[in-house]
Amino acid sequence: MNSTWTDIAASSASAMGLIAAGVVIVALLLGAFVLGARIRRREPRPPRPEEQPRVPDEGPVREVLESREPDEVPRGDTRLTPHELPGHGNSPSRSAPSKPRPRWREGGSGSFGSGGPGVG
Repeated sequence: MNSTWTDIAASSASAMGLIAAGVVIVALLLGAFVLGARIRRREPRPPRPEEQPRVPDEGPVREVLESREPDEVPRGDTRLTPHELPGHGNSPSRSAPSKPRPRWREGGSGSFGSGGPGVG
């Protein structure tokens, strides 16, 4: 019996399997593309320039820069759970008197080992 024909048959079967796997992968990719296009068509269109948000007539909204200090936690004999705290566990705060911000000393480097002049 000649084993050459069985080798050829085995190699052609594996080649057919690889081709079939390639066709399945291509079909899955095409299906994903079609599905993505359908989903994209159902999404709302992007807003036109005249539909974009506008700055209010009184101008842009500004940040409020102020110092805040936290409220104290109520003292008691028992441990408090978050729902027993004021603000339901959110840390309340109130305005604090304005204090100057701490600054570095003149001639200081500003950070340890930053390569500054080393004076001070």
